[in-house]
Amino acid sequence: MPPLDTAVIVLAGIAFLAAFVNGALGYGFSSLTVPVALVFYANRILNPAVVLVEVATNFYVLFINLNGVAAVWKRVFPIITGLLPGIGIGALVLTSVEPGWIKLGTYALILPLILVQAAGWRRPIRQTWWVGLPFGTALGILYSVTTISGPPLAILFNNQGLVKTEFRAGLALVRVTESSVTAIVYYQLGLFTAESQNILWVFVPCVALGVPLGAYVIRHLDAETFRRICMSFDAWVVGFGFSRVLIELNLVQSPWAYVVLVLTFLIDGYLLYIFFTRRAATRRSERALLTPGAPSGPDNRIASELTEPPYDTLARLNCDLGYVVAILAIAILVFAVLPPIRLP
Repeated sequence: MPPLDTAVIVLAGIAFLAAFVNGALGYGFSSLTVPVALVFYANRILNPAVVLVEVATNFYVLFINLNGVAAVWKRVFPIITGLLPGIGIGALVLTSVEPGWIKLGTYALILPLILVQAAGWRRPIRQTWWVGLPFGTALGILYSVTTISGPPLAILFNNQGLVKTEFRAGLALVRVTESSVTAIVYYQLGLFTAESQNILWVFVPCVALGVPLGAYVIRHLDAETFRRICMSFDAWVVGFGFSRVLIELNLVQSPWAYVVLVLTFLIDGYLLYIFFTRRAATRRSERALLTPGAPSGPDNRIASELTEPPYDTLARLNCDLGYVVAILAIAILVFAVLPPIRLP
């Protein structure tokens, strides 16, 4: 592990950014924090601290989305049932497999999921026990080993046509269950160590500040654009971590290992181009419909709130803050790969 000063600075920076995203979107803390933190810590040291933070943040998200629970709990019950054996299997894997290989598995599993989510993959998925139970078991294994479950859950729920409140309530129900049960299993296995406690104390102030700030700022942002930028950063970090662990395990030599990172940049860059092209086309069509003399009719209707958009003094943040977050994220990533820096 590098000198503590460098590790703590990077960890605090990415934890605050991840807490901000979690407050804004309802998920994202572990999927942003873990890929960067794995550069410095093994899963079995990092995971217990992340899980305790997620127990608190997931209960918070569930509390503010209680109105959607009644409509969605039957859909997620098969997933929750499948989680239980999966978490036990994943915890045993975490304690028995060499940390380097767990890192490799973590990156290999979540990178495709992030890119599929970023591509906006849409296929109608009917939630039944035949889908929910095996999905929940696989999700439990993934979460217990990596503490990451946001991307596969988001893909599943996005393809079930859930409205925003139901989406966040269902996500919170599953994540409260998985984080709470995983914390109990970790405790029984003796994974809460002094090193994990030190990481937890870094997380606590970052989460206390970042979550409410993200929940406030997202009201003034284009949430879909912000979410997409966060996915890109996540993909870049995972691609970098994937390349690093290939070198650490002597599977591929540098610089060839960084082909994974380059491919990730290229694929995500193409997906970003498609995303912003579509967003621009949508906005042009909305402006055209608002133009005096534009054709009207059933095929040209728009939401009533678009006809007289409220004045927003923070409207520029819709784009500007997204770029600020991206620049901050890249700075954290660059700092992580620089030679260790020890503060005086």
